[in-house]
Amino acid sequence: MVGFRGVLAIKSFRKLWIALSLSSFGDWLGFLAQTSLATSLAIGHTFLAKNFSVGIVVFVRLLPAVTLAPLAGALADRLDRRMTMVIADIGRFSLYVSIPLVHTLWWLFVATFLIETLSLFWIPAKEATVPNLVPRERLEQANQLSLLTTYGSAPVAGGVFALLGFLTGILARGASFFTTNQVDLALYFDASTFLVSAATIFTLREVSHQGGRRRPSAEELSRGGEHVSHASVVRSIIDGWQFIGQTKVVRGLVIGMLGAFAAAGVVVGLAKIYVVDLGGGDPGYGLLFGSVFVGLAAGMFLGPRLLGQLSRRRLFAMSIAAAGLVLAVTAIVHNLVLVVFGATLMGACSGVAWVTGYTLLGLEVEDSKRGRTWATLQSMMQVTLLLMVVAGPFISGAIGLHTVHFQNIVLRADGPSLTLLGAGVIAFVVGIVAYRQMDDRDVPLWRDLGAALRGHHPLTGRGVSTGFFLAFEGGEGAGKSTQARMLADWFTERGYEVVVTREPGSTPIGQRLRQMLLDPATGELSPRAEALLYAADRAEHVASVIRPALARGAVVITDRYVDSSLAYQGAGRDLSLGEVERLSSFATSGLKPDVTVLLDVRVEEGLARTSLRDSSPDRLEQESLEFHQTVHDAFRELANTAPDRYLVVDASLSAETIHRIIVDRLAPVVPPAADAPRLTAPIKIARR
Repeated sequence: MVGFRGVLAIKSFRKLWIALSLSSFGDWLGFLAQTSLATSLAIGHTFLAKNFSVGIVVFVRLLPAVTLAPLAGALADRLDRRMTMVIADIGRFSLYVSIPLVHTLWWLFVATFLIETLSLFWIPAKEATVPNLVPRERLEQANQLSLLTTYGSAPVAGGVFALLGFLTGILARGASFFTTNQVDLALYFDASTFLVSAATIFTLREVSHQGGRRRPSAEELSRGGEHVSHASVVRSIIDGWQFIGQTKVVRGLVIGMLGAFAAAGVVVGLAKIYVVDLGGGDPGYGLLFGSVFVGLAAGMFLGPRLLGQLSRRRLFAMSIAAAGLVLAVTAIVHNLVLVVFGATLMGACSGVAWVTGYTLLGLEVEDSKRGRTWATLQSMMQVTLLLMVVAGPFISGAIGLHTVHFQNIVLRADGPSLTLLGAGVIAFVVGIVAYRQMDDRDVPLWRDLGAALRGHHPLTGRGVSTGFFLAFEGGEGAGKSTQARMLADWFTERGYEVVVTREPGSTPIGQRLRQMLLDPATGELSPRAEALLYAADRAEHVASVIRPALARGAVVITDRYVDSSLAYQGAGRDLSLGEVERLSSFATSGLKPDVTVLLDVRVEEGLARTSLRDSSPDRLEQESLEFHQTVHDAFRELANTAPDRYLVVDASLSAETIHRIIVDRLAPVVPPAADAPRLTAPIKIARR
């Protein structure tokens, strides 16, 4: 709750959250009141007519999301978001008031459709606004709170509806009006929540400048200026679809959410039939329904907390796959207690996926496209949900009731079980596909998950699948700089973009750190201070030089990297190798080279080379022979522990021979330049 208090301390978000709470509560209360009123207004008051009326109410509630969501999302990106939400709330207030006043079935249907249409404008405006009101690091907590409010208000609305029904009965004793209009009080109460929500949002001035018109780009101005910059609504809708299709992470999110909603639709359509088949009846159905919501709330609240250090992209996909797996197992278990437990666990996994997906979309989608992306996704999810709710019972009915006999064992193979099993398998596969689309770490999943469960900082790894990263390591005078330049020329001749860099000193901050670390005038540094300074240089080096180059698809060649700290500060300074490794992992977020070339030279020979090259040795070159021998042995030990990543080359050989050995090793593992069209720029040498 401490994290929630921190989010609610942000005044602008707190106001929006209050409005969301009222609107969500009003939506649930309105649904109960509308369906209840539909049964009382049903023509003929027969059982069939009542079911038909309720069905139409549900249908018209879903119809706007299916048909108008992309249009609403496109307009949400073009209109003032604050006024959009205020007008939508006032409109919903007016429509809810009109339902009991008109008091006819046809107007109930029309008003319901219009209310849901206005909600389509309110929701994208709200979703697009939240990332602008809270710091990036608090967005997940804001989404947790919003989703908990959205779904947590459902049972509260049910209790209020029951209480209002009780009060209506009391009022009916003194006023005949309430005798035939038992849900009117609920509808008026519901309308008031939207009026208060409108007033709350109207005071939220921070939202006024979000959304609305954007500045035309230079390209748009060249094609016709201001008129072209305000793209047509149709163009905005198309842009929303194209953005989803062309953005890998967003595409993975959409695939995951649609798969989850498809499975959820099947569950909704078959839950009643499945529970009755287990002998649970209405009480069992109610228990199953409640357990899903309990799990959903628990997942939203606890999941991101327990796995706070895990990659959110991985967590999203894993949660969907886990929900599918739980559903598949639950489908073949014919025990009501275990089914309820499975439903709770499935709900928890879905809750984690839901809040994580919301957070990722808020972070990954730029502000100018956020509204239409939310709306497009919402429309797709509603269509998927509606289709699966309808298709589930038909598929189940087509399969029918069967049993499989295996020796003395009788297995049930009935339609509901097999259909739910299929839905679980589909959700599991979709989760795996989303994982492959979105995975942002080169660290094994089991290792990442283990670190998250222990609360350790994760090793985020490379984060991109492009580029090639090679590090040269070795003692003093090994010839690393010479080989780095020769290898860079070899890559450049074959059409690659090459970035040659070094540690320390390849960034403006790194140059100042390099002077402090290597200048003999600095004097003696404590081992921990020296290790921290090298880690600081490396953190800036990775963030500003190496990662951007890899993201472009370049080949990065660095003269020294993490293993130099392990050898020099870890072994040479007699620090704990584990501590130095954790420090370097923190600085680099676990980024490791694809290949590390260790140029192995005898200590005496290497120091002799440096003395010939430079008459003024630096701080490290001035160290004792024993120190350099310890560093040499540490490099060899590191290479022995990771033979797949290391290439050890005798540095006493000629430069041309060493280069040929390195090229022979790299040729089979380096991706062809033709596979990466951007790898065509001339060689780039990092600043010295």
